[in-house]
Amino acid sequence: MKAISAPRGGAILCSHTHHFTLCNRLCFLSLHPSFPPQPHSLHLTRSSHFLTHSTPLSPKQHRFILRAAESTQPASLSSSADKTVIADDEFSLAKVSFGVIGLGVGVTLLSYGFGAYFNILPGSEWSAIMLTYGFPLAIIGMALKYAELKPVPCLTYSDAQNLREACATPILKQVRNDVIRYRYGDEQHLDEALKRIFQYGQGGGIPRRSAPILQMIREEVTEDGKYCLILVFKAKALQLSDFEKRQAKFASFFGPGITAEVGKSGNDDLYEVRLISNSNPNPNPNASP
Repeated sequence: MKAISAPRGGAILCSHTHHFTLCNRLCFLSLHPSFPPQPHSLHLTRSSHFLTHSTPLSPKQHRFILRAAESTQPASLSSSADKTVIADDEFSLAKVSFGVIGLGVGVTLLSYGFGAYFNILPGSEWSAIMLTYGFPLAIIGMALKYAELKPVPCLTYSDAQNLREACATPILKQVRNDVIRYRYGDEQHLDEALKRIFQYGQGGGIPRRSAPILQMIREEVTEDGKYCLILVFKAKALQLSDFEKRQAKFASFFGPGITAEVGKSGNDDLYEVRLISNSNPNPNPNASP
């Protein structure tokens, strides 16, 4: 046995046969002060048997193993493929409630007309005109407000917005534009489509009171790079099987050029209908069709 001085004091006993093995390791440790283990004392008991019977490694091989170990450290959990949600802040008259406008203008004219008629407010000579136009405008505003169907929320991701113009079919664009604006006189969004697909009150259909209600829509890109419009419905009286057996009807009604998929959403009463466009963007715009 031969004693060898350790870099931080003390001695390590090793067999004479494997003297050069530990010498190589200690030389590497002395050249790399940041590599030694924690400051507790180094005891070679059973582990010394492994050290003395291992194959000698050169300092160059030690550096390679060290770099390989560092390269296997877990990467950050953040993904560079995070999607960005695009805010739907584009102004359009279709997103304005005409019921609120008509009711507000009518009530304002009526209020000022009565005040001017009783000489509470100036402009008595215009009171008759304000009362004449204010009353029908208020009635029309109340009627529109009663028959008003509010737009549903639309969640759009940046990659889907870039594909919409190139890949979305005209029907998918029309569906999106129809449900994100105010509608009047309809019981719910996509009422005509749902009436044909679920066949309200007919044989094999569902009752009208059990009709699914559109809650929101999403624009996403599938894993194979296709544009997808997702319709999220709330249906307490229906099951997933009710949507699955009408999957072909969804594809037929909102087609051509799409594939329909149905599934459950996070909530028990929410169901998703995925309308996937079959057209892919041309990766090379200069390529001949």
